[in-house]
Amino acid sequence: MPSILKSLRLIADPTRVRMLCLLRHEDLSVVELQDILGMGQSRISSHLSKLKEAELVSDRRSGKNIIYTFGNESAPVDERMIQTLELAASDIEEIKDDRDALSLAVKKRSDKARAYFDELAGKFGKTYCPGRSWKALAETLLKLMPPMVIADLGAGEGTFSQLLAQRAEKVIAIDNSEKMVEFGTKIARENGYENLEYRFGSLDEAPIDSDTVDIAFFSQALHHAEKPARAISEAHRILKPGGKIVIMDLLKHQFEDARDLYADTWLGFSELDISRFLKNEGFCDIEISVVDREADPPHFQTIMALGTKVS
Repeated sequence: MPSILKSLRLIADPTRVRMLCLLRHEDLSVVELQDILGMGQSRISSHLSKLKEAELVSDRRSGKNIIYTFGNESAPVDERMIQTLELAASDIEEIKDDRDALSLAVKKRSDKARAYFDELAGKFGKTYCPGRSWKALAETLLKLMPPMVIADLGAGEGTFSQLLAQRAEKVIAIDNSEKMVEFGTKIARENGYENLEYRFGSLDEAPIDSDTVDIAFFSQALHHAEKPARAISEAHRILKPGGKIVIMDLLKHQFEDARDLYADTWLGFSELDISRFLKNEGFCDIEISVVDREADPPHFQTIMALGTKVS
């Protein structure tokens, strides 16, 4: 049986307590622990090494990954140790966030369809094929979309709005730049989009009536919002019961120059951030995934999130 004194010394460190609590609920890889805890690989591995030496965790190989498990079959963790671990966990504020992040990690792992499309996304467009393009694919999928009322929140010059207007019953494009609204209105008029209306306003206070929209889109706009949670609250307000929110934004990053180069207010969001925003507003059927990673530095990644307003 592992030394209880040695084990107690190990769980004096809050990070190791967090790791043990996670592993009690789910077997995890180093990469998954990195994502959940927001820590580097070397730090995670160092802690795991100490925990393994004390026989508080064990590991096994699964393909290219090493999977860690709470305890050791040959030397079960002392029940007194488990009780002490639970007491220690009750003093750590991050434990609740860890559980939420764990749920996302498990969902991500089990989503086989997502893994397939991640692989497809890495290959699509790299080999020339006449007539195949992302634009053509988007145009085709839009033709299958039933006519709906759509809000493009943070529309900019409105390229996405114009694409949606080809099929939508009505598109309301919102932006807080008067010049963008003026330019978008001009282009819509020139292209004959009578169902596309530009309105001047902010994401925090959208100039749209409550319960009037079928889909609320944030396309790379949320990281410009002063109050992202408030912007999502506004999206919830304007959606009809059963309506959907769609968010495409940057995954959290450390490229500080983005604040000056692109006027970004936020350096992206974690999957947990977005999940919490949506849950707090009462959205259900929430789906979140990373759908793209740029090949060039700083390797921005795009997160997509979907949610439904409860009927």
